[in-house]
Amino acid sequence: MTLHKNLIAYNTILVKEVRRFSRIWVQTIVPAMVTTALYFIIFGNLIGKQIGDMEGFTYLDYIVPGLILMSIITNSYANVVSSFYSAKFQRNIEEMLISPTPNYVILLGFISGGVARGMSVGLAVTIVASFFSNFAIHHFFVVFSIAILTSILFALAGFINGVFAKSFDDISIIPTFVLAPLTYLGGIFYSITVLPEFWQTVSLANPILYMVNAFRYGVLGASDINIGLSYAIISGFIVVLFGFSLYLLEKGHGIRT
Repeated sequence: MTLHKNLIAYNTILVKEVRRFSRIWVQTIVPAMVTTALYFIIFGNLIGKQIGDMEGFTYLDYIVPGLILMSIITNSYANVVSSFYSAKFQRNIEEMLISPTPNYVILLGFISGGVARGMSVGLAVTIVASFFSNFAIHHFFVVFSIAILTSILFALAGFINGVFAKSFDDISIIPTFVLAPLTYLGGIFYSITVLPEFWQTVSLANPILYMVNAFRYGVLGASDINIGLSYAIISGFIVVLFGFSLYLLEKGHGIRT
């Protein structure tokens, strides 16, 4: 009976989250499609012709996996951080916390909402990419699993940002000054093999590099990084962030006064 009630609570939060971003799809899904199309036109067709092939692929094909994963990362993060902070700001998160719903169910509901948006935008961007590139997916399991795991990871990161945020300005600081630089320096537009040896070593400290390369392996069959290591790093971050997020929720950090 308790399990059934938890499933109802989880489903209620998930449906609310999905309706939240799908209701304003022009603001949540379309911009990513337009931005990706611009990336392909500018970087793929114009600049890409000057760069030539990379790792045996045309430059346009090479950047496809990174652009898809970048849209998944940013939207998974953005959905949870904005949704959770709004729940704090409107004080309806307190109603969830005093209800019989376990904290892990609340957390899973928000995470699943972020994953739903991330995967929806990722699919939309993939459709856009198909008009510019003739890429073929080599390993469906790797593509799907890395996309899901990456989406979960950044949904958790967005949740933590939402917990600590004290104003609407705070929910844009991390995406602007941390997430964006790490994403653009994560091997989306280049292979780390073209970098000097020192910067290749520095790049290995960027966790997004492992996600992008694993996803690229799934799409193109090529990667600069060991795939097993990529799975281990992503899974490790998920375990740590999930535990920390649950701890913050149970302590009521930034929520209970």
